[in-house]
Parts: sequence; structure tokens; C-alpha cells
Amino acid sequence: MTNAVDPREFVAQIRARLSEPGAPFETAVEDVLGVPTPVLVRRRRSLQELLDQAVVWGDRDYLVTADSRMSFAQYEAAVAALARALAQRHGVGKGDRVGILAANTPEWIVTFGAAQALGAVAVGYNAWWAVQEIAYGLGHTTPKVVVADAKRAVALAEAGAAVPVLTMETDLPQLIVDHPGPRPRTPVAEDDPAVILYTSGTTGRPKGVVATQRNLLAIADYHRFMDAILAGVAGQPFIEPSDKRYLLTSPLFHIASLHNLAIPRLATGAAVVIHSGGFDVDRVLCLVQRERVTHWGAVPTMAHRMLQHDLSRYDLSSLAGFSLNTAPSSASFHRRLRERLPVAQVALAVSYGLTEAGSAATVATAMDLAEHPDTVGRAVFGAEVEIRDAEGRPVPDGQEGEICVRGAYVMLGYWQDEVATAAAIDGERWLRTGDFGHLENGCLFMAGRRSDLILRGGENVYPAEIEGVLDDHPAVVESAVIGVPDEDLGQLVAAVAVVDDPAAVDEASLRDFAASRLAYFKVPARWLITDKPLPRNATGKVLRREITI
Repeated sequence: MTNAVDPREFVAQIRARLSEPGAPFETAVEDVLGVPTPVLVRRRRSLQELLDQAVVWGDRDYLVTADSRMSFAQYEAAVAALARALAQRHGVGKGDRVGILAANTPEWIVTFGAAQALGAVAVGYNAWWAVQEIAYGLGHTTPKVVVADAKRAVALAEAGAAVPVLTMETDLPQLIVDHPGPRPRTPVAEDDPAVILYTSGTTGRPKGVVATQRNLLAIADYHRFMDAILAGVAGQPFIEPSDKRYLLTSPLFHIASLHNLAIPRLATGAAVVIHSGGFDVDRVLCLVQRERVTHWGAVPTMAHRMLQHDLSRYDLSSLAGFSLNTAPSSASFHRRLRERLPVAQVALAVSYGLTEAGSAATVATAMDLAEHPDTVGRAVFGAEVEIRDAEGRPVPDGQEGEICVRGAYVMLGYWQDEVATAAAIDGERWLRTGDFGHLENGCLFMAGRRSDLILRGGENVYPAEIEGVLDDHPAVVESAVIGVPDEDLGQLVAAVAVVDDPAAVDEASLRDFAASRLAYFKVPARWLITDKPLPRNATGKVLRREITI
């Protein structure tokens, strides 16, 4: 008879071995921006060193699309040539901004690499922006040059771009042919800016979030650490390069795709399979099947749409990991996923993060979700998570407050906005997320965003709680809850329920369903039952300001 092994303790033992003195992920505390911060002892100090590592992977697939394939060696040659062209023809140097405005393409990632070779700052503009928003972004970060796809090049012209615009379809291929040679090398410091990505802009103007060399390298090492953990759990040695193949479906101007997918693969030697264009379930699943994709981090909207198709038509047996990122998802939706998608039964993960945090601050594994279906997980390696009250003081387990995050992944600050930076990051480098929740035995549970809070007659009502209940209704595909003005109570709770057939679902049945699970003041007083999907931004978050009930 053998003694049962606690899986969580087993993982903790592996983590300890990997990070002990002399181990690959040995950790020490160093001063980072004036604050003692845990960092890896053996780490790369610039993204240029990461590009050097990628050269070693040679002819292995790096960037794959439906109709193209680029090896690590080809990526290095393209990055080197484009960097030389940007320096020689456009005078791009250290600290200059290189704008990127395009849909997901290998050229997007090539441009990012070229900027890093020159010590420049890549700026990922939102490819969904309207002309006025593009004009704002150009004025805000003043790029020396912008690289764009043909569609966005037209929008840049309409925005009155006064800087050179290089098209991915025509200009980049010619520049790469015309400027062969070794990759330029520009000295940079670990805390120098590397990239600017814009916040979602669900309220007010989007802010430019500055990530440093250190931020991106620490995130890459976090992913390497997780690969080592999984290898240890499987009883296998940690080997690089990795044979994993990651599907990229979220925009590259978002941390999920750039910081946490494309860049880490330079370190691990794994492939990035890029889906370009609008999300199309058939095209995506055919790509998974053809390229034998092993891991996919999807936004919940994509997963919702996938479940509306006959998944038996596709060979998805290569999938070994599936996660839901960037937007909240309910436990009831997780159950539906497990019923339809085989990989979700054993390897479904959920994460919580935000652009300012650089990466996921917490991840809920399948083991976490089995114990706590509503959790968004535990703090990841290298990150600290605390719940604090309105005065910034940590609160005990179980008490609700603002979620605060700290670590080497957290942004440097907002571009040219010291006031907003000071409001977001305190003197000890704790990031105030603006999200609310509580901790229980290390697991984080979300309540909602401060900006989403509904104040009904003196009671605080968080939409996420109500949405979780409504999503559990068998007829509801997705839901959104907002506050609407009321002279007596200040605000009323209002809900949109998206269903397949509005004629088959009535308001009374939804209200009764909610009332059986929620306090009376949380039950929506106004309803909109529709078959139209909820309005969402590029990262899958619901645009509540566009909802009218």
C-alpha cells in the first residue's frame, strides 16, 4: 500500500527545487526602481539577449500562419535587416518610438524585434481604433516611423499622419531585401522602456502602458518556469527547445498575445501559430487541426462561439492546454466547456491580469477550479497579490477590498502621465488594479471593477456576481449587468440576457431564477432579452457604456 501524495504539496516541492540556490530559477532580492524585488539570479538583461537565444533554435518553426511559415533563423534575418533599414533610412535610435498599427501578422512581431535591436520603444496601437483615436495615439507617443498593414495605412493617411508610414505588404519586404547584414546592437538598461501598449479604454481615453526590458524578460522566464513545473509533474526532464505549438488569436497589441505568447517563445523555441483576420470558428479549428496546436489561450467570447459549432468535425486531440484569458467567465460556462471540449476536462485554466500588470497576476489550474469553481486562481511565480482597504491597508482573508499586485512584471508607468502613474502605483511599487475581490487560503475571488459598481439605495452591487448567476440559466448564452439612474434609489440594477431565441425566454422566468439565488436588491429590475451578442472591445471585455436598457 502506498501513501497518497497531496498534488499541491508535490508541485510545491518541484517549485522549491527549481528555485533553490544553484538551480535554474534561483531567486534573489535586488533593488528594482528603489524597491526590494525578487528576481532570477541567472537572467537575461535585455531583449537583445533574448533575440540572441532565438538564433540558436535555427530552422524550427517560430511564426506560422494559414499560408506562411517563418523559422527562428528567418526571423533573425528579417529583424536584423529591418533594424538596419529603420536606422539608416529613418534615423531610428535608442528611445525613439516605432509605431505598429496592424492586424496579427508575422511582420508585426518582426517590427517589434527590429525596434528592440535599436533600443527603440515599440508602440502597439489598437488596430480597431477609429481615425480620431489613431490621431490621438500618434500625438501621444510621437513615433519616428509607423509600420502598418495596407488597411491601416489608409486610416493613418486619414488621421493626418505626419510621420513616415511603411506598409507590411510592400515596404517591409523590400527594405528587408535591401538591408541584409548583422543585427545592430544598442546598449540598454533593464529598466529602459521596451514597449507601449494601450489600455482598453473602456472609460475615458486609453493610457499608454510602458513595459520595460525587465518586465518582458521576467514574463518570458515565468513561462519557462511553468514549462519546468509541468515537466517535473510529468516526471520528465526540463528540455528546451520546446515542441509545444501555441495558437495566437488575441490581438498582438494586447499583453496576452505579445508579452505572454509571442515573446516567451523566443526563449523556449516553441512555435506560434497565428490566426489573422476576424475570429472565424471553422478557420481557427482547421488551423488547430492542421498545425497540431497544443495550447490555446482564448477570450471567453471565442469559446462561446466555438461551442455553437459541431466540434466533432475537427481533430482537436493535439490540444493539451486551454485557458480563458482577458475577460471574466463564469463557473457555469466552464461546465459547458468541459462537456463539449475534451481538453477542458483535464486542463482548463483561468487567469486574472490587466495590461498594467504585464502578465497574469493569478492563474487557476484545473485543480484549483475543481476545489473552487469561482476562483481566478493563486498568485503566479514572481508576483505578489494583496487585498487592501480604501486607505491602502492589507485586509484579512475573506474581507473584500481592492486587488493590488506587485512584482517584476508590473509596468514602469503610464507614458507621459505622472499623475495617473502615481495614482496607480504607490511608493512600494504596489499596483492598484481598480478591481475588487477577496482572498481565501491563497485563492483570489473577483467581485468586479470599481467603475462597474452599482450603488442601489446604499447597497453595493457588483455586476460580476449577478452575471455569474444569469449565465447559469440554461437559456442564457451570456449576460451583462449595468446600473441605470433612478430618482429614488440612485441606481437600479438592469440586465441584458443574450439567448438563442428571445421569443422562448420571458422576463419573469429570468427574474424568478435570479431571485432564487440572489438577495432581493441584486435582482435586476429592468431587462433586455436579445439574440444580439454583447458589445466588446478588442480584448473581449464588455463595453458597458454601449449598453442601453
